Amino acid sequence: MSYLEVFDRFWKQVLESTEEGNFAKLTMAKTIGKPNLRNIFVRPLYGEDGFKVLLKLRYRSRETEDQEDELTLEEAFLVLKSHLRKSFSTILLFTTTKDVTFKINKKGAGSITESLPTFKEV
Repeated sequence: MSYLEVFDRFWKQVLESTEEGNFAKLTMAKTIGKPNLRNIFVRPLYGEDGFKVLLKLRYRSRETEDQEDELTLEEAFLVLKSHLRKSFSTILLFTTTKDVTFKINKKGAGSITESLPTFKEV
């Protein structure tokens, strides 16, 4: 199965966790090669404008300043999808009910695994 099909299934779990109010954090990890971009973090922001996320790009080099943007979940999806298999091979979804890991192997196949939750509260 294509990693994009599996990623779409993973993203449905992200959407469900935001609707249920148990989304805690999303992290892109396991860089491919040694890019300057080290991690991408997505954290929830609940405000008067409704649900948004804080997308943070963390860089390896101290000369490059980390970037933070307040985005909708759809905008964050496009950013994350653009980095799949180019810069990162793993995305971790942390919720208060479970942790979900999406991975792409060297052959380009995607997989999803679930484990006990890391976070107790959002």
